[in-house]
Amino acid sequence: MFFRGSRYYQSVADTELTDRSGRVIRYKRMRFLPEVQPSARVTVHEGDRLDLIAYRSAGDPESFWRICDANRALRPADLTAAPGRSIAVPGADTGEQVSL
Repeated sequence: MFFRGSRYYQSVADTELTDRSGRVIRYKRMRFLPEVQPSARVTVHEGDRLDLIAYRSAGDPESFWRICDANRALRPADLTAAPGRSIAVPGADTGEQVSL
């Protein structure tokens, strides 16, 4: 249902439901936000994008969604909409602390 690089690919289980007519409906279960311990905080600057912040902090621009999880944000653009805002940044997948 999701491409291999998606945050939902392995972390959200597939399931199915059979409706009254016998039709099988396949879907993903709900994804609940994990508890994330941020390793740093960064200040958003004019023109910052979340993928750039993810690259600077974790070395992977596609891990921007981890920053969303750490800040409990549903829309990535909300985190960079206001320059001067401080946002939490989790460490890389290795668990190492990040210095910015």
